[in-house]
Amino acid sequence: MFKGVFLKSAIVKELLQYLWKERLWWMIPMVTVLILLGILMVFAQSSPAAPFIYTLF
Repeated sequence: MFKGVFLKSAIVKELLQYLWKERLWWMIPMVTVLILLGILMVFAQSSPAAPFIYTLF
């Protein structure tokens, strides 16, 4: 279970390093927001607050 989480976090880390190296600083906030929205959706699926969170989207 945790192996998949560590693999995904390594991919995110590698993506952010690439954006920093290539001087694409303007994309870092967009990527960060997309990642946070993805995390919110994953945690909202198993939460009792899921119906309220889905109405936001």
